[in-house]
Amino acid sequence: MKLTHLILIALLTFGLAACKGSNDQAAAPAEPAPPAHGEAGHDHAADAAAQQMSGSVLETMNTAGYTYIKVKTDTEEIWAAAPEFPVNVGDKVVIPQGMAMPNYHSNTLNRDFDVVYFVTSVLVAGQDAPLNPGEAMGDAAAMGHQKPVTAPMDMDFSDLTKPENGYTVAEIYAQKDTLATKEVAIRAKVVKFSPKIMKTNWIHLQDGSGEAGSNDLTITTSSEAAVGDTVLVKGILDLNQDFGYGYQYDLIIQDAKVTVE
Repeated sequence: MKLTHLILIALLTFGLAACKGSNDQAAAPAEPAPPAHGEAGHDHAADAAAQQMSGSVLETMNTAGYTYIKVKTDTEEIWAAAPEFPVNVGDKVVIPQGMAMPNYHSNTLNRDFDVVYFVTSVLVAGQDAPLNPGEAMGDAAAMGHQKPVTAPMDMDFSDLTKPENGYTVAEIYAQKDTLATKEVAIRAKVVKFSPKIMKTNWIHLQDGSGEAGSNDLTITTSSEAAVGDTVLVKGILDLNQDFGYGYQYDLIIQDAKVTVE
């Protein structure tokens, strides 16, 4: 009797294991959504990291608190999803680094996707505020690149002096054609600092010189600074730089060397 029981137990155990393996194989092609999507969880270890992408929206739909967008990039058409946000077909968007979920099946849409890139938020061209504050691209939409930046009312520029062989902000604007592609030096104060946007830090500088439209200089740098800091900046002056999605600059210093004084 004991041997018979052991044989029955062994057969039952084997049968349950075989059944589970069969179910797992059947479910494999249909990757569930992230837990935040309201569906079953998944193994993030199997996901591939997606790099930042951009393009035009071809298709969009909302479901279960998420917005799905089909985007045409320079090289391919991809699907991305983020917590629900306003977007229209034809909009230009930037999709930050996220998780690629291959062979994805949406239960709420009852639709299969070859791959969906799940991200925390999407930057839509022309929208002034972050769609999900504190998330995508380090608040890329808050860079202020399309708007004049006003220095704080209590900021005093009277203590600033030009560096040796350096320039004021107004002088750089006035002599931009001559200074283009050359290294310039400037001492100014930080009026806006936006970190880790497109893998770099963006700083707006003013020194009290110049009129509206020629009193604010944008630089990019790996260095950090705080609003109100006096900084010595050196770098190559570039003209007519277009980063896409409305972020255009008549002049800018990229990869600048910044010393906080």
